[in-house]
Amino acid sequence: MPGKGQKKQQPAYQRQVIARDQHTVSRSLISDNAKKVLSRLNNAGFEAYLVGGGVRDILLDGRPKDFDVATNATPEEVRDLFRNSRLIGRRFRIVHVLFGREVIEVTTFRGNTAESDEDSEDHRRASEHGLLLRDNIYGTMEEDALRRDFTVNALYYNLQDFSVIDFTNGVSDLHARRLALIGDAETRYREDPVRMLRAIRFAAKLDFDIAPETAAPIRDLAPLLTHVPAARLFDEVLKLFCAGFGARTYDLLREYRLLAPLFPASAAALDEGEPDGVIRHALKNTDDRIRQGKSVTPYYLFAALLWPALQAEWKRRQAAGEPVQPALHQSIAHVIGQQVQATAIPRRFSGPMKEIWELQMRLPRRNGKRAFITLEHPRFRAAYDFLLVREAAGEDTEDLGQWWTDFQRVDDKGREKMLTELGSPGPRNRRRKRRKKPQPKA
Repeated sequence: MPGKGQKKQQPAYQRQVIARDQHTVSRSLISDNAKKVLSRLNNAGFEAYLVGGGVRDILLDGRPKDFDVATNATPEEVRDLFRNSRLIGRRFRIVHVLFGREVIEVTTFRGNTAESDEDSEDHRRASEHGLLLRDNIYGTMEEDALRRDFTVNALYYNLQDFSVIDFTNGVSDLHARRLALIGDAETRYREDPVRMLRAIRFAAKLDFDIAPETAAPIRDLAPLLTHVPAARLFDEVLKLFCAGFGARTYDLLREYRLLAPLFPASAAALDEGEPDGVIRHALKNTDDRIRQGKSVTPYYLFAALLWPALQAEWKRRQAAGEPVQPALHQSIAHVIGQQVQATAIPRRFSGPMKEIWELQMRLPRRNGKRAFITLEHPRFRAAYDFLLVREAAGEDTEDLGQWWTDFQRVDDKGREKMLTELGSPGPRNRRRKRRKKPQPKA
């Protein structure tokens, strides 16, 4: 253990240049627009490299979706070269070069903030917990590599000589399928606690093992995520569960105690014995949809992830003597109110999530016109899918899912027959009772 004031010993890294014939990165797999950005920067006399996930995924025989560029040009110099660009970001300024729907992200080489002088304080600011709030210190390519998060994300492709430049043994970690943080893990997590979530996300996505020294501090530092803005954590949750690896991600979040900062009420309910079958089945279905190229809805995911919390609160209120329906509405308001403090769920998602939950209570009520009214509800399909997930998770709904499946398949006569079998005629056969005219008083 290093003494007080003594820096922890950092891993020894050495620059490696991997020639074209020794790697699998091909220009044909790189976006034409990314190549335009690289070429224009190079022709203007700047260094520019494809970096990060684009290089990583090509080396893993994948096809990357995003392409990022790192350069020694400042954000203002990049913006001057590309009229189709915009400068964004406070914590670290970057440039987005826009080509229709495709965005090429260009970042200036970051410097070593730990060794920056006092004159750099206007460009670098940290919170009391070590979280970097602003980090606009520029540096060399090597400093930039050591400022990145994981070794496999610190690989640079040079379009001029087709080489891959590796400062952190990233290629070796790729071959070993190992996710390793660059530098001292505790320090890097304190700088940005979201790196713990990124470790989980990449481990799930790439099917990599997390290196022991990278994994070791996570459980103890997990509470640091509560200092991250709730809006940013909402975006991170979408990245975690909308990439097609949600089920594996969920297991890792629980293993490393990272579910509690994101979903505190659900984590507490699970610890108290609430089952997580609805979460697991919903995530599996979501992963399947993503692999099939189908869309997914954030409100549906949040409805599942918060289901244990809702169930625990609903049971508590009913045990305290509240009627079933008012207890449900109060529980919904309570759970959503708690959750938005952890992850700021926009109203466009919290509203539909609330409707899915409320419809779970309406789906058993099918007499008369109720089944037809429920069927026409704009959230019916999502609520019906949620019902099937509940049944798959082992909840007893008295075969309600099959009934609604059949009710959607049959014609009007079939629906009326199904309602009659419930003991109530359909809306067409129901006769209105004549209202008696009031008799005049004598």
